[in-house]
Amino acid sequence: MSQEDSPNTPATPGEPAPAPGDADAAQQGREHFAAELKSALTLAATASTIAAPVSHSRLLEMIVATAAQIIAARSASLFLIEYETQELTFEVALGQKAEEVKKFKVPLGHGIAGLVALSGQPLAISEAEKDPRLAADIAQSIGYIPQSILCVPLFYNDQIIGVIELLDKLGEPAFSPSDMEALGLFANQAAVAIEQSRVHQNMAALINEVLTSFTSMPPEQRQRMQQQTEEFATYVEGDDVYRQALNLARLVQEIAWQGTDELRVCRAILESFAQYLRTRASMMGEQQSYYSSF
Repeated sequence: MSQEDSPNTPATPGEPAPAPGDADAAQQGREHFAAELKSALTLAATASTIAAPVSHSRLLEMIVATAAQIIAARSASLFLIEYETQELTFEVALGQKAEEVKKFKVPLGHGIAGLVALSGQPLAISEAEKDPRLAADIAQSIGYIPQSILCVPLFYNDQIIGVIELLDKLGEPAFSPSDMEALGLFANQAAVAIEQSRVHQNMAALINEVLTSFTSMPPEQRQRMQQQTEEFATYVEGDDVYRQALNLARLVQEIAWQGTDELRVCRAILESFAQYLRTRASMMGEQQSYYSSF
């Protein structure tokens, strides 16, 4: 055992030696603080989830739908890259055959969307049915072969994270360069929305965001705190109570979007159940007090 590990290591000169029990008290204090912090983080996360005016998926739908409306496209999709499988998955699909197309995954390099995701270069084609780059297998499977296609990449921090694709320009045989420029702006919005959502779903990143605001903190101390908070955040995120609380918060949020009446009923049910739990706890406490008197 090293001197650092030895329980008999003397105190640093000028510092009082720890009294017996001080270490236990300090450990209990840290555990109590950790429990309170975890509770606060869970409450904050659930509150922000319930109060959020628009969900992550709904925000992306709004961006894609607005792009399709302004650029005048019949259908629109947003794909995200799964780097482990090297495939594109449909995050948003709007328009004709939207539900049918969501079940497909597109390999990088396959079809117009796959090529744009692989190269990072926007692409517009007309007479798509004659273009060998068209993902004809998917088009034929869903029974919808587009005439014109416009696709642009989603970049965040110089990394391609997905693509937005529009199908069939309304009233025109092809999408124009100005359409491509406009869709690029919407792609930027979508990329920022996606990454901000990912960051704030990660507890460690969220806490470190707060820590970086303390610019006056010495670099070594800030780095040490960041490491500790990452370890703590990993523990919190792995806690079943935390995950269940967030799942419940998302259910309440979903109900809240349905309308005021639905939210009122949900609240009444939850309040009744909470009151039942409080009453049950009180009765159990009284019973234990009664039996302990004998």
